[in-house]
Amino acid sequence: MAKTLTTRDHSREFSSNRYVYPVVSRRAEGVSVGINLNTNNACNWRCIYCQVPSLVRGKPGHIDLFVLEKELYLMLSDIKEGVFFEKFVPPQSRRLNDIALSGNGEPTASTQLRDVIGLVAKVKDQLLKNEEIKTILITNGSLLHAGENPDTLRDLAAQNGEVWFKLDRVTPGERKLVNNVDISLNRVRKNLALSAKSCPTWIQTCFFKLDGIEPGETERSSYLNFLKECVDSSIEIAGVMIYNPTRESYQPEAQRISPAGKKWISDICEDIKSAGLEVKFSL
Repeated sequence: MAKTLTTRDHSREFSSNRYVYPVVSRRAEGVSVGINLNTNNACNWRCIYCQVPSLVRGKPGHIDLFVLEKELYLMLSDIKEGVFFEKFVPPQSRRLNDIALSGNGEPTASTQLRDVIGLVAKVKDQLLKNEEIKTILITNGSLLHAGENPDTLRDLAAQNGEVWFKLDRVTPGERKLVNNVDISLNRVRKNLALSAKSCPTWIQTCFFKLDGIEPGETERSSYLNFLKECVDSSIEIAGVMIYNPTRESYQPEAQRISPAGKKWISDICEDIKSAGLEVKFSL
């Protein structure tokens, strides 16, 4: 049986749906209808704070677009009728903010992503009409230059879309430690510029203590310098979302992770503002 939704429970298991699930999102400040393209729990990264159980390296499997469309249509219909909110959502969060392509892995690894974006546009047009409901792509950004993804970003922008682009760490050693990838900062910068040029793009960063220690001064200053360089080179970032991990990691490093201190977060948020960027912080 489905239970009341909370910001601390983003389970993909809602009703009998395969792809579509609702969450109460801290960052969206309301209900976000998620679309899980990675039902096989496969991702090209392995972030140490990841809440996906049995995470594996790999790509999404085939997506049944007919089933996905049916699930999305029924979910949005229930939300529109109000019964869903009354049953499952706390009163303060009864607002539909967005449809989010996220799930249990990297959505841009799917060769069907552009088809899914088109499907979302179709269902939104049928049910939501002129309502300004966002479509959000939550991504690690590493594949935005590949395949049809550059065109997909423009499709996304056409339906009140946003990209939430993961940038957890900037120095190579820290990025390897936190995200378990060897992607170069140059590739990150290029893909971020591509995203920002095509669709409104927010950087999202998860800061936390590892073994009781927040990111060191070298990482902190490198992160801020990267943001300043983006501003100076006219990469038009919408802003930066900072958040603490509040849900349990299912990775081996889980017990080493704890929330960053309030002062540390407050200080870096002020420095981001000083760099000329809007910043939002989610507890």
